[in-house]
Amino acid sequence: MKNKPALEFSDLKIMAAAAEAEALKNNWPVTIAVVDDGGHLLWLQRLDGAAAISAHIAPAKAHTAALGRRESKVYEDMINGGRGSFLSVPALSGMLEGGVPIMKDGQCLGAIGVSGVKSTEDAQIARAGIAALDLA
Repeated sequence: MKNKPALEFSDLKIMAAAAEAEALKNNWPVTIAVVDDGGHLLWLQRLDGAAAISAHIAPAKAHTAALGRRESKVYEDMINGGRGSFLSVPALSGMLEGGVPIMKDGQCLGAIGVSGVKSTEDAQIARAGIAALDLA
């Protein structure tokens, strides 16, 4: 039987604080979501000024990144590249840039999804949160 690492509550607080700091540093009103490896919501934080819809989009991006074990941007790129059939993939609705998987030793621990600003900025915030765990 294999053992695999799992996110703990202390990890969520570290990632959320780092992601929030990145967003606030840039005056970006966003929602930050963290999910486990099954895409189940563990953390949701909507900063002041973030659009209400971002509270739905951020968890969807995180869910997509966790289940696919790749950045949600991969799916967006496939669709924009002409593979419209990906829009019918079951259980994935956040196929927009801004969802980033949390990987350690080849295992997906979960993902962070961010929504509220440009998608590249959403991804920047997510990566800042993950970097705070120093998983390398």
